[in-house]
Amino acid sequence: MAKVEVRVEGSKPEEERNPFLAMARRVLMASIGAVALTQDETEKFVTKLVERGEIAEKDGRKLVQDVVDRRRSQTVKVEEQLDRRIGDILGRMNVPTKADIEALEAKIVALSKKIDELKR
Repeated sequence: MAKVEVRVEGSKPEEERNPFLAMARRVLMASIGAVALTQDETEKFVTKLVERGEIAEKDGRKLVQDVVDRRRSQTVKVEEQLDRRIGDILGRMNVPTKADIEALEAKIVALSKKIDELKR
């Protein structure tokens, strides 16, 4: 599938505007590639063991599934750690979180209602 990039004249891609995003994207893409490679290599290794008769096919499938399950749980842990670290970094940079923005939106709505009531 071909990748198509649409740019509005005068605009920059998000990564050019935000170097932190560009760095995070590169790290995540590298980790995704490493995970995919690891899973492929595990499957190849287990297939060779089955072909040589060193383990049963059923045991091989279970082994691959165990590795995949362990990888998934590790991925969840890594994502949680990454979320915390990014949150800490953004907090130190005084970048508002989504929760901060939603709280401000709620206050604006409440204040707008009060203003409308006072106008009546």
